[in-house]
Amino acid sequence: MLFISAEEQAQLLDMSEIVEAVAESLRAYSEGKTDTPLRYSLPFNEDNRYLVMPALSDELKIVGLKTVTVAPNNTKVGKKTIVGSVILSNYETGETLAVLEGSYLTKIRTGAISGVATKYLAREDAKTLCVIGTGDQADGLIKAVLAVRQIDRIQFYNRTYEKAVTFAEEVQSVYPNLDLAVFDNVDEAIEDAIEDADVIVTATNASEPVFHKRLAPGVHLNAVGSFKPDMQELPSQAIADADKVVVEAVEAVMEETGDLINPVAEGVFKADGLYGELGNIVSAKLEGRLSEDEITIFKSVGVAIVDIVVANYFYQKLLKQQNE
Repeated sequence: MLFISAEEQAQLLDMSEIVEAVAESLRAYSEGKTDTPLRYSLPFNEDNRYLVMPALSDELKIVGLKTVTVAPNNTKVGKKTIVGSVILSNYETGETLAVLEGSYLTKIRTGAISGVATKYLAREDAKTLCVIGTGDQADGLIKAVLAVRQIDRIQFYNRTYEKAVTFAEEVQSVYPNLDLAVFDNVDEAIEDAIEDADVIVTATNASEPVFHKRLAPGVHLNAVGSFKPDMQELPSQAIADADKVVVEAVEAVMEETGDLINPVAEGVFKADGLYGELGNIVSAKLEGRLSEDEITIFKSVGVAIVDIVVANYFYQKLLKQQNE
């Protein structure tokens, strides 16, 4: 049995390859070729949650289990908000093949799913990316969007300005040719950060919408932060204005995120107004972007089969590397 650390995963990473693997897992999910139960959430220590997520696919020949703890107050003591692991098992024998550090894997999985959405829903000529929230997830989101679009400018906003500046400096060190801008934490700044963006990603722990400006024609937005009914990153009006609202899993998203539950409760959006699942766009059962002016939103809550596929990607790549 192997343990694959975050550092080892980072060395093995090719985001373009992972985006393709994730696209296939989403296709299999939407075609009913996986067994991916809704995640089970256990609250503990007031604000914390312990999430348990098994998944398998007979078609992909994989089986595994992801466990995650979400501890929002960890930032106050200098620790990560999301901590977890993924157990990858042998499909034939059930033996444990590997245990993978889960925080990095989650970051890459989250980014890759949004990479798939951006590939199929963003304009081909998208050049400007706006990143709202510069925590752990933002790095994976940026890597994935850059893997599928020729972005030349990134606009950052975080409610703690200094964190956005530090994160932007880290991004600049990796991508020195990108034009980066950090917007201050005054009330109007977030609206300015969204201005002229072709692709927007939101990755926050907000319980109320983080912006109120109406989305411009042609924009694509990936929302990944809201994973509970009492969390809402996006204004309800944005959901109402979108030409296409796409998700990974219809059943999960209508149970888990205030980004959709609240607009439905407010009467500005109907549950049957969802365009469909991203996997059905990958398989061409549904069409992606059809015009330059469409407003498209991808709301992600995550499905465990994707984590298991990403774990298998790292495991297989490490085996290949060891055998060379």
